[in-house]
Formats: sequence, C-alpha cells, structure tokens
Amino acid sequence: MMDNRIETIWNELAANLRRFILKRVRDEQTADDILQNVFIKIHTHLDSLQDDRKLAAWVYQIARNAIADYYRRAPAAYALAETIPASDEMDDETRAALARSLREMVDCLPEGYRTALMLDAFEGLDQSEIGERLGISVSGAKSRVQRARVKLRDLLFDCCHFEFDRRGRVMDYYPRTRCCPACERAPNVTLAP
Repeated sequence: MMDNRIETIWNELAANLRRFILKRVRDEQTADDILQNVFIKIHTHLDSLQDDRKLAAWVYQIARNAIADYYRRAPAAYALAETIPASDEMDDETRAALARSLREMVDCLPEGYRTALMLDAFEGLDQSEIGERLGISVSGAKSRVQRARVKLRDLLFDCCHFEFDRRGRVMDYYPRTRCCPACERAPNVTLAP
C-alpha cells in the first residue's frame, strides 16, 4: 500500500518538484540527485505525516531542506570571492567586456542590494560604514552585501559560461543567453551549449 502511495506522490509532484529544485541549483544532474534524495526521505518518513492535506507543503519542505543541505556540504564551490582574478591569458577586450557586463548586472540588482554592494565593492566602505549610511545594523549590512553577491553570482552564472584555469582564475566566458545588455549588443556571439 505504501508503494502505491509513493507512486501517486511521484506522479502528482515529481515534475513540479524538479522544476522547483532546478530553479535553486541550476544544474540538471544535481537537481535530479536532490529529487531522488527527497523521494527517499518521503519514502522513509511518510508514516510520520499526520495530515494528508499537508502533503505538498511537507514534500516541499523536505525539498527546501535537501537544497540547503546540498549547499552546506559544498560551500566553497558556491562562495563568491571578494574578487574574481582574471587569468593572464584573458585579453584586454575580454576583460573590458566582462567588466561592463558585471557593472550592468550590478545595476539590475534590487535597490537595497545594489546600494550595499556598490558601497562595499566600489566605494570600499566597511560593514559598519555601510550600515550607518543605509540606516541598518552592522550585521544587517553584512547580510545585505552577502545576499547581493549571491544574487550577482546567480545573474552571472545564468547569463554566461565561464572558463577557469587550474587556479580558479577566469580565462574566458561565453554568453549562454542574451539576457544582459552586453550580450544583447554582441551581434555575432556564439552562445554556449
């Protein structure tokens, strides 16, 4: 009987749940792995669900926890460094284009995040000065800058495929889509697969 219930849950929720996960991890193989882990947890803990009317909320909470666990296990791979060093092999034109795109993406951030990141990265203010300027606490300023960096990283990786050298320095990049102003202006750019 439980196997039929799991199959029903899979048939009803798997496609939407996979899309939900994929929006948060942006890698199909990782999303599939997380989805599999979610259904293993559903299977092993389904008997603990007391109210079947809350099934979808319960399943999505398991998915949110699995996504959080995924990022906790591999924080170094997803942290946005203070600076992204350019490889010596990257030509000046590529560096300039990437810098313009980055600035335009910063301009696309929501106002509070954009301002905090600009004060930190471009004006060199520390967290206490940012907090004072924005009228928020030091921890609030730190959090806002960190969230701005995550949003910016997501914009960058949604837009472009980056090639790194063995030391993690950017060697080159290719637009995935024409999602930012710089990519839209590039008439003959080959989009990354």
